[in-house]
Amino acid sequence: MPAPPDAGATDVAASAQPTTTPAPQVVSAACPACGGPLRPWRTVPTSDASLPGTFALLRCADCGTAVTDGAAPTFEEAHDGGSYATRRPRGSGLAAPLLHAFDRQRLRILARHGARSGRLLDAGAGRGRFVSAARDAGWNAGGLEPAARGVEAARDVYGVELQRAGIEDADVAAGSADAITLWHVLEHVDEPPATLAVLRDWLAPGGLVLVGVPNVTALQARIGGDRWFHLDVPRHRTHFSPAGLRRAAEAAGLEVVAMHGVLLEHNPFGMWQSVVNRLSGTTSYLYYLLKHAAPLQARPLAITLLALPLIPVLAAVEFVAGALGRGGTMVLVARRPRS
Repeated sequence: MPAPPDAGATDVAASAQPTTTPAPQVVSAACPACGGPLRPWRTVPTSDASLPGTFALLRCADCGTAVTDGAAPTFEEAHDGGSYATRRPRGSGLAAPLLHAFDRQRLRILARHGARSGRLLDAGAGRGRFVSAARDAGWNAGGLEPAARGVEAARDVYGVELQRAGIEDADVAAGSADAITLWHVLEHVDEPPATLAVLRDWLAPGGLVLVGVPNVTALQARIGGDRWFHLDVPRHRTHFSPAGLRRAAEAAGLEVVAMHGVLLEHNPFGMWQSVVNRLSGTTSYLYYLLKHAAPLQARPLAITLLALPLIPVLAAVEFVAGALGRGGTMVLVARRPRS
């Protein structure tokens, strides 16, 4: 059974069909990751009943990053409906061991690059799960979360008090963090270098930031096409390539340390779900069914069940893709310079 992400990073109601097409409206004259020229690329549907429509993607001719065209939805429109609603996902109790494995891998990536203890800040902490895991591992950990439902769930489920704030209005002292995690948040941002520059200032000299985002150059993105699991338009604003993510970090004054593409969280399930999406003509039906954002429907449910035996094969394919830099999501590790 797939494990729903803690913060509901990609949520849409699988059965919804596009009903409106926004008029083209370029959000930026240049790529927000590297400053290169944007060109029309493809039109993709949302499957979120609360944000219906089809949306144009523009793609950078230099770094390959893509941008969702048109105005961004408001925070309330994007995060208070669909699978971002407050109900607990189906099967979340059974998924707990898997979620713990995801958190341990994130902590191992930090440790691999020399960050094993100290002051950790999770920016965009969702329901506080990773903050709790980091504390259990010995970190002095805290988190930011702009949604009231996330702050309440962190307190009720994990006993964690999060600061209710976005990155732009958070009360965080300069140089106060030894490590920052930004897990599936940066794709929601229209100006990534500016966001990363704020995080750089929060880091102590030599501190690390861990940035997880979908990889638009992934093998599963090519397979899924306009129904790739990680598109989630219009919530996702910037769809990074590895080159674009690296250049955004460098533009923010960070030193890139490493990129990782073999990840337990999101990647194997994203590959399988993207294949099922192409077979069924729906967008991530099982995921949104588990998140209470899709009704029971015979055809997509039958195709989903028939595709379950493909999971181990596609997980192996995803592992190879990740090792070659084409995993469904990627993690950038960067450091604030010491001088």
